[in-house]
Order: sequence, then structure tokens, then C-alpha cells
Amino acid sequence: MSAALSLAAGGSATSRAPHPNAASVSASQRTTRPIVTGTSVLGIRYRDGVMLAADTLCSYGSMAKYKDARRLQKINPKTLIGGGGEYSDFQAITEMLRRNALEDKCTADSLYEEDGAEECAREVWNYLRAVMYNRRNKMNPLWNDLIVAGFSQNADGSTGPPFLGSVDKIGTTYEDDIIATGFGAYLATPLLREKWSVDLEEGEARALLEDAMRVLFYRDCRALNRIQIAKVTKEEGVLISDPYELETSWDSAGFVSAKGGLEGDGGW
Repeated sequence: MSAALSLAAGGSATSRAPHPNAASVSASQRTTRPIVTGTSVLGIRYRDGVMLAADTLCSYGSMAKYKDARRLQKINPKTLIGGGGEYSDFQAITEMLRRNALEDKCTADSLYEEDGAEECAREVWNYLRAVMYNRRNKMNPLWNDLIVAGFSQNADGSTGPPFLGSVDKIGTTYEDDIIATGFGAYLATPLLREKWSVDLEEGEARALLEDAMRVLFYRDCRALNRIQIAKVTKEEGVLISDPYELETSWDSAGFVSAKGGLEGDGGW
């Protein structure tokens, strides 16, 4: 094995042998912090199904780097997921779930979608819980907070009630009628709880999510007013809208008045 030449203090030349497992050491690095990240994802259950909302911005630190990052993804005809956090990890999770769905379809007794070969949303949610917890135990987490939306499956194989569940990067899970990740967990959750009801219509659910996303755009510096809305219903399955921009207004006195009683922009 050839020795690598290095210069020690004082100018004398000494030889230093490379680490015998240098390749494996560099290949086993762990993600210590997310790099390119998406912010909040919001989800609510309404009368006919489940609806999610997310913006299309991914930030590189404080820079708004990618403005067309789709963070709502269809996994199978029954299941939709949305993710915040590290975008590359979210892409890896999406590909893994689609690969599993394709494998299930190819190994099923029938290739017809209506025969119920796909996993229901609750099964995907439980699978993600195990995946995220396993990666956490290896000290190599997938740096995401995920929302799984769709329908549960009854014991007889029929479609059950709407399902909305959350999984975080260490495998903690819960399900609820209203779920928000990221900054939305602090700002949007109270707004959604105040207006939510069991018999919420689809139009009302969409308007409620748009209002919450608008507030996040005003208050979260990692948010964008270009959003997507997605829904899961029994009749239509998974539908994801094209990105569109919310109407916003900065005419509020809190936005235009001088900060701290100072002239100009409020700076020192």
C-alpha cells in the first residue's frame, strides 16, 4: 500500500498511511441537519373525505431556492401523502412507497385496481411509522414530518372512514381531524380548530385551508403564496391540483406602519 505524503509542523516531511476503510468511512456519513427544506403541510377531514394543502417552496437556508417543489404526492388510488422537512428525503420516501405499491400490484391475484390490492392509508401510515423509527434507531433519520391522508379499510375489505394521520422523523404518530406540520402546527392549528366541523363541505374545507395558508405566507418567512390543494374521496380517489397563487394583501396597518415608532423601515 502506498503511503500518502503529509507535512508535519516544523516543515519536516512524514508519511501517513491512508485509513484502511477510507471508502466505507466516507460512505457512512449521517445527515445531521436538513439542507433543502419545505415548510408547513395542513390537513383536515371533511364530510366527503380528506384534504391537504402545501406550498411549493423549498428553501436552502434562508434563500427561497426552488419555487415549484411538489410536496403533495399520490401513492396509490387510495392514499395521499404530504411532507415537510428535507426534500430529498421526502423524494426517497415517495419512491419507496410507490415501489412497494407496484410490487403489491404485481404480486396480487388480480391486476384490476377495484379488486382492492392496494394498501389503505392506515396501512401506509403504520408502515411509515416503522420506517421512520428504524432509521431513527440507526442514527440516520429521514428528516421529514409527514401527513398521510386517505381512507381506512374495513375487516371485510370495503372502504372505511376517512383517515388523516401524522408521522414525524423519529416515528411518533397520531391521527386527528386536523393536522399541521412545521410552523403551521403553531399558527394554523388554532385557526383550523376554530372553523372546523364534522359536516364541513368541500368548498368550505378548501376555503379554510386557503385562509390558513395565507396566514402562513404572511407570518412564515419560509412560506410562499403559491400552493397546491389535494383531496381524497371515495368517488374520485386522489386528486391533486396544479399550483396556483393565493390572493394576498399587505395593506394591513401592522404591515405598513413604522416598527418601533421609528421613521423609515424600522431599522436602526
